[in-house]
Amino acid sequence: MAEGAEPSTINEVLDSLCHARNGDRVTVRDIVEKMGERSFAPLLLVPAMILVSPVSSILGMPTFGALVIGLILVQAIMGRKHLWIPEFLARRSLPAKRVESAVNWLRKPATWVDRHVHRRLTYLTVRPLSYIALLTCLALTLTMPLLEVLPMLATVSATAITLFAIGLLTHDGMFIIAGYAFIGLGISLGSLFI
Repeated sequence: MAEGAEPSTINEVLDSLCHARNGDRVTVRDIVEKMGERSFAPLLLVPAMILVSPVSSILGMPTFGALVIGLILVQAIMGRKHLWIPEFLARRSLPAKRVESAVNWLRKPATWVDRHVHRRLTYLTVRPLSYIALLTCLALTLTMPLLEVLPMLATVSATAITLFAIGLLTHDGMFIIAGYAFIGLGISLGSLFI
């Protein structure tokens, strides 16, 4: 990927995440600077993918991830040109080794996804239908803090958001449809615990 270019594949997003370290920590600010503050789809994809990885088992991580995802989504829905992150969030960090571990865990599925992504059903990935996907993701983020006690359900929500983000990033509407299907799975699993 050329320096300063927006990531266009999942592995390019993971590469950017690997290079976002600042010493032995990776801050939210480092990630935003590496991805580019105008790159809403990759920036949405990063915290969602992290929540799909084993890092989501860290206490408070699903709630923190939902806060970051929600902030990105609200600004994308509002049509902002540049992402704004409040300072208290920008300073939050994870150990670089944990991020590296999550990236390594995600490489194999990312490679598989990159091979199967195609520009299809693109009308689902652009306005006005992309707003429905963004609003759906926002609704999912509101449930994630409640699901933190049941990590499997928080991971299902994060997986759905990841699928929506992949669809928006690559303009592949099949991943948007897969996101809606994962929501159905989450509702089905949730009904088993109620």
